[in-house]
Amino acid sequence: MAQRILPEPVLPVSETAAPAPGFRDFAILGGLESAMRGILVSVWPLEMYHALGDAKVVSWVYTLIGIASLCFGMLVPWVSRRIPRRWLYTSGAGLYLTAAVLGIIGGGMVTPAAYLCMAWGTVMVQICVAAYLMDYIAREDLGKSETLRLFYSAAPWAVGPVIGVTLWKIWPPLPFLVGMVGTLSMLGYFWHLRMGNGKTITRARGPAPNPLAYLGRFVQQPRLVAGWLFAVLRSAGWWVYIVYLPIFCIQNGLGDRIASYAFSVSNLFLFLSPFMLRWMQKITLRRAVRTAFACAGACFTLAAFGGIWPPLSVLAILVGSFFLVMLDTFGSLPFLMAVRPAERTEMSAIYTSFRDVSGILSPGAAWLVLLVAPVSGVFAACGAGLAVAWGIAARLHPRLGRERGGAG
Repeated sequence: MAQRILPEPVLPVSETAAPAPGFRDFAILGGLESAMRGILVSVWPLEMYHALGDAKVVSWVYTLIGIASLCFGMLVPWVSRRIPRRWLYTSGAGLYLTAAVLGIIGGGMVTPAAYLCMAWGTVMVQICVAAYLMDYIAREDLGKSETLRLFYSAAPWAVGPVIGVTLWKIWPPLPFLVGMVGTLSMLGYFWHLRMGNGKTITRARGPAPNPLAYLGRFVQQPRLVAGWLFAVLRSAGWWVYIVYLPIFCIQNGLGDRIASYAFSVSNLFLFLSPFMLRWMQKITLRRAVRTAFACAGACFTLAAFGGIWPPLSVLAILVGSFFLVMLDTFGSLPFLMAVRPAERTEMSAIYTSFRDVSGILSPGAAWLVLLVAPVSGVFAACGAGLAVAWGIAARLHPRLGRERGGAG
C-alpha cells in the first residue's frame, strides 16, 4: 500500500502581530513628545537664568551642554549595535524623567545637569524615531509623514509654553511633574506600537567598529551635508528665539511671560504645515527653502533694532518664526531623501546632531556677541547665519521636491 504523503501544516499568522506603524502612529508619538517638551521649553531658559544669574554665563553653560550632547550623539550608533533599539528609545525616555526630577530639585549646577539629561534624552529618542521613520515610511511619502507629525504637534507646542510658564509661576516644580506624565504617556504609546528593533539591513561588509567612521560617507554626499546645514541654521534660529528672547524681554522690562506667549503663537503656524508643503511642491524645494531662509534672516536682522523699541524684537522674531516653521515642514527633505537604507541608523545620528551643533554654535556665538553688544546683537548674528543658509540652498537641484511619476 502506497504511503500517503501529508501536506506540511500551514502555520497561522499570529493574531497578536502588530501591523506596521503608519503616518498617524508616528504623528501621535511625536505629538506626545511635543506635549512634554512644549511644557518645558519656555521653563528651561528661565530656570537657567534664575539659577546662574547672568546671560553670558547661561550662554557658556549652554555651549558646554551642546558639546557634551554632540559627543553623546556620535556614540549612539555604536551603542545601538549593543542595545536593541526599543531599549535605546526607552533609555531616552528615562533620561527625560531624570531631567524632570533634577529640574524639581533645581538651583546651582543641578539645573544645568537637568538640562543636559534633557538634551541627551532628546538625542536618543530622535535618532531612534528617525531610523524607525525610514524603516516604515516610503521615501516618496516622507514629506507627508513629516507634515502630519508637525500638524499633530501644533497644539502641544502652541499651548505648552504658556502653560509651562504659568505653572512655573504658581509652583516651580509643577511643570516638571506634568512633563513626567507626558513622558510616561509617550513611552506607553511607543510600546503599544511594538515597533521592535526596526528592520535589519546588512551591508556587504560589517559595520565599522569606529563610531565616527561613517562621517566620511556623510561628507562625500553634498545633499546630506546641505540638508544637515539647513537643519543646524534653522535650529539656531529657534535657539535664539527660545533662549535669548526671554532674556531680552526681562532685561528690557517686558516681563518673563511675553516671550512664552509669542512662542505659543508661533507654534500655531504648525497648523499651516499642510499648506506649506503644497506650496513647496508647486515651486520646487530649492525655491521654497531659499525664500524661507531669506525672509527669516530679514526678520531676525530687523529684531536687532529692538534696542530702540523693545516690542519690535518680539514682533519681528514672531514673524520670522513663520518662516522657521516652513523650514521645519520641508527643510529636512533633502537629507531624508538622500539617505541610503544600509546607513539609516548612522545617518540618523548625523542628522539629529544638528540640535547639538546648533546648541554649541548658537550660545557660543552669542557669548562672543554679548562681550561687545547687548542681547539684540544676538538677533543680528542669527540673521546673518540664516542668510548663509540662503546662499547654500542655491546649490540644491532645481527640480528637487517636485512630484514625479516613476522612480523617486
